[in-house]
Amino acid sequence: MDHNIAKLRQDYNLKGLHEQDLNPNPFTQFKLWFDEALSASVIEPNAMHLSTVSNGRPSGRIVLLKDLDQTGFTFFTNYESKKAKELESNPFVALTFLWKELERQVRIEGKVEKTTDQESAEYFAVRPRGSQIGAWASAQSRHLENRAELEERTRLLEEQFAGSEVPRPPHWGGYRVIPHYFEFWQGRRSRLHDRLVYEQSNEGSWEIERLYP
Repeated sequence: MDHNIAKLRQDYNLKGLHEQDLNPNPFTQFKLWFDEALSASVIEPNAMHLSTVSNGRPSGRIVLLKDLDQTGFTFFTNYESKKAKELESNPFVALTFLWKELERQVRIEGKVEKTTDQESAEYFAVRPRGSQIGAWASAQSRHLENRAELEERTRLLEEQFAGSEVPRPPHWGGYRVIPHYFEFWQGRRSRLHDRLVYEQSNEGSWEIERLYP
């Protein structure tokens, strides 16, 4: 055992989480916590871990939340990437947000659906130009011989689109995660954390319960 790693620990004592503190709507509760993360200057509070499973094998990566409404959580990617292929084979996913500065974590489980072409185009239009070019330049998740190859592809695309708007690539767009489960986690002392979950009933209503930490 690496005892230096084993000794790493931090006790959490900022605040607790009680049932009466929760909004009955988990989307509203998430937005409340997200706004608090923004106010606390958490670095990239919209960074979320996206977990997928394909052929019984899990895979994970950090993506960025780009839209949130009472329907779901939206992110954008290359539809030919590894994650997109995994989503095609199994649309059920999990999201995890960690706001360490607030000693909070939110876990979400749900099913993805693609955003409309209009939604994808509207978001692509407001991306920085460099990111727009990058969406064309990157054959995401596929073999790249060296960095120079990517930089040359980018240079050629910058020349191709010089003086004009960069159109959205047909292989690039969004996914929306439609949740059926939320867990709000607040760190507490001695690892006796607060865990309150929302689960959706067959009728569509949200039921709240507390879990052992």
